[in-house]
Amino acid sequence: MRGHEHTNNDLSGTVHGFVVQARNVDGGIHVSGAAPREEVPPPWQLPPSVRITDRTDELRTLEAHRCRAAEGGHSTLAAVSGLGGVGKTAVALAWLHALRPDFPGGQLYADLGAQAPGGPVDPGEVVGRFLRALGVPTGQVPPTLGERVALYRSLTADRRLVVLLDDAATAAQVRPLLPAGRCVTAVTSRRRMSGLSLDGGHVLHLEPLSTEAAVELLDATLADGRVAAQPEEARALVLLCAGLPLAVRIAGARLAARPRQGITAMVRALSEEHERLRALAIEGDHDVRAALDLSYQSLPTTAARLYRLLGLHPGREFGAPVAHALLGGDAVEALDALHDANLLVDIAGSSGGERYRFHDLVRLHAAARAAQEESGEERAAALLRIGHHYLANTRRAEEIIEPGRSLPAPDPEPEPGVREDLGPVGGQTGPEAALDWLERELPNLMAVIRLARPMGAPELAWGLTDALWPLFPRRKLYGEWRESHEEGLLAAEEAGNEEAVCRMLTSGALGKLATGDHAEGLAMFERASASFLARGDALGHARTLNYRGLAHRRLGRLDRAAELFARAATGLPACGDLRAGALARFNLADVALAEERYEDAVVNAEAARLALEAAGDTYNAARAAGLTGRACVGLGRLARAESELSAALSALQAEGAGFEAAHVLGALARLSERRGQPQQARRYYSRALSLYASAGRSRSAEADEARARLGALEPAETEPGAPDAEAPGAAGPEDVRDGGDAGP
Repeated sequence: MRGHEHTNNDLSGTVHGFVVQARNVDGGIHVSGAAPREEVPPPWQLPPSVRITDRTDELRTLEAHRCRAAEGGHSTLAAVSGLGGVGKTAVALAWLHALRPDFPGGQLYADLGAQAPGGPVDPGEVVGRFLRALGVPTGQVPPTLGERVALYRSLTADRRLVVLLDDAATAAQVRPLLPAGRCVTAVTSRRRMSGLSLDGGHVLHLEPLSTEAAVELLDATLADGRVAAQPEEARALVLLCAGLPLAVRIAGARLAARPRQGITAMVRALSEEHERLRALAIEGDHDVRAALDLSYQSLPTTAARLYRLLGLHPGREFGAPVAHALLGGDAVEALDALHDANLLVDIAGSSGGERYRFHDLVRLHAAARAAQEESGEERAAALLRIGHHYLANTRRAEEIIEPGRSLPAPDPEPEPGVREDLGPVGGQTGPEAALDWLERELPNLMAVIRLARPMGAPELAWGLTDALWPLFPRRKLYGEWRESHEEGLLAAEEAGNEEAVCRMLTSGALGKLATGDHAEGLAMFERASASFLARGDALGHARTLNYRGLAHRRLGRLDRAAELFARAATGLPACGDLRAGALARFNLADVALAEERYEDAVVNAEAARLALEAAGDTYNAARAAGLTGRACVGLGRLARAESELSAALSALQAEGAGFEAAHVLGALARLSERRGQPQQARRYYSRALSLYASAGRSRSAEADEARARLGALEPAETEPGAPDAEAPGAAGPEDVRDGGDAGP
């Protein structure tokens, strides 16, 4: 209090959270900490169950295996194998759905695509999806498979959940996706996954249904008394289906659509078809194919054509808008007809919206029918309609995520097509929803990119790759980033579109920097730079100065990096790009700090911060403030250093930028060391290391430095008056755009 000569300022007892100890206080005090993490609901991703018949023994076996594993304190792993159409997924779903009351941690599902047109799914992609489903923010998903798996195992160690890995190709594909703790994992595959026995797995091979069970399934499908009235004919029919549930259901669906037809007619027709396909049998699938041919022949004309055209779809699943793009206004009735005939599976429950897929045998049959009944020109036109549909909607999503980013016009322009639902958020379509749509459709988009050049449409490959740009750095999809840009570059070169070539080079090279391929990235930037210069594109060339500087900086060539950044800091504003010019000033400050030219670092960082704030770039402005703070620590201006670093930390917390927040915490730790507060420094270093680990960067140079400095500090009593250094829980890996422009 003012006017008193002595003031007591004692604190005793146990204190949690922030503490302010002060003598005289004027004005308001505002103390803020990290916002509590929003509780993420458990994921419930399993597709709906379907009716199964006569699988009691198999389900009992699976459950007995689970109980034995639980008694031993182990996780449960079961591999269910069998012919296509034998009901592997149905059995696994029946088992796992029944476990829901005992496994409140959620359900994870992934189709591993052993039979997919584009080949098996990369396990790194799947574990990334699992991490996001378990509540890991997109920015915190680690970049490498090993780091993703480590985080996945950590998150599942104390969580009771079930996982279904459907249609696996190999045991090696499955192993990175196995959770830790006392979770339950079911794997389905056409192969007997004996290799998983080494991981404690129980291998269960499904045989086709007994005749009695198949008749029961047929009766349940018809539900009209015909099976009871014609028992011998029903037995003959299911024998022709070889006891495969898929074949029985397809045959039953055809009969259900003809309530006046006797089973005898179906037996006769299927017998004839069965003989025709016997020579073409592969692993017993002739029984399904015979049923498919009969069901196909009974489809309405429009439904049959949609069936054929959807057989050409390059990905495993698709939304209703794709059917509309192929068939127009008749698509709704045609989809219903395919669904009623058991030829199309509705999977809306797993991802929202109207979404469908074929069983792999059905897809092969539809594609074969397309090859027989559609001309080469008609098939090519259908593929182009699919490609243009995806391109138009991907460009829409890109505009939502990065509004105003210029996109070169493909030649020819994509058809307007049918608008996909990109995810309404609060009545409007938001960036996160658009990103979710892009990631959900990514297998289809990648399939189109791979097919584009062979089918004579290179503009689809580079156009889709360019429009996909915002997805790759934000969701850390490095494998697809690399593959799409390699194919996109070849396509742009084939099309002779030099502007597209430069975009593929620059955005592809940014991916190289993100994955540590700095020399290769630099070569790509230099090629783009030469092209921009030759075409008289001053802005494009100026941007590559900044990019090339980043590559040289990461290669340790500081002098060359500084030269390029200086040229970019002058050239970019002259071309009208003030924000990119400010980022070049930031990069100059970063080099100066690395060379311990602290005054130069402060001057350039402060100039960058002011320009970035004016441009509305709060994230990079906060990074610039943090850089100023680090330089002030080097200069011994400790009061200003604390002010700059504290402001930067608060702003980066708000942005959820954990990697950069960890940088700032490291600087605050060094500031504490300068002030003779080793215990405070230890807390800051510990928090920084936690954020580096959460961001998947625990082995970065910055994390190694923090770890070394922490190890060098002797534990000590808390210094008088030293506040506790609580860091935010949010974390996110380094933005690929750090110090660079947002895209090519």
